Amino acid sequence: MKKNLIPALLLSVVCLIFFCGIYTAVIWGITQLAPNHGNGFVVKASNGKYYYTDIVQKFTADNYFWPRPSAVDYNANGSGGSNKGPANPDLLKQIKNRIDTFTKHNPGIDKASIPSDMVTASGSGLDPDISIQGANVQIKRVAAARHLPEEKIQQLVNAHIEKPLFGLFGPEKINVLKLNLALDNLRQ
Repeated sequence: MKKNLIPALLLSVVCLIFFCGIYTAVIWGITQLAPNHGNGFVVKASNGKYYYTDIVQKFTADNYFWPRPSAVDYNANGSGGSNKGPANPDLLKQIKNRIDTFTKHNPGIDKASIPSDMVTASGSGLDPDISIQGANVQIKRVAAARHLPEEKIQQLVNAHIEKPLFGLFGPEKINVLKLNLALDNLRQ
């Protein structure tokens, strides 16, 4: 027993020192080199509130662009997906309800042209971005609700397209919070 206990205790102490001390300090040091020192990206809205642009915000009014649905109800205290498979009847019912809600608020949009990111939650439930197609199918609704020409809203959407990281990694996308804050600051 002594033969197994001493190495196990030594390994535990070494792991404790490494993972609670050294590893943590190295990761903290790396974050200090990152933009905003690893504290997220904060913007101040015209209403005086501060928002994190790297965590989804809930928008449900017709005069705003909607984000992806969230499996955690837009609660940043914990992220997580639904963990339901593509054939799960509950998930299929939930997606059908989201499609029905989307088509109700966006008349004239047929179900086949709704991008999947507008009716399915992201893996974390906190994805702040939507696809360009996800923004484009909402332009008519937002323009009508704000009594603005669709061309002006389209220009705003085009101005907020974020390119892939280094031009290689990930798709083009639009940050919904930044787009909606710019929409609030838009003048006719």
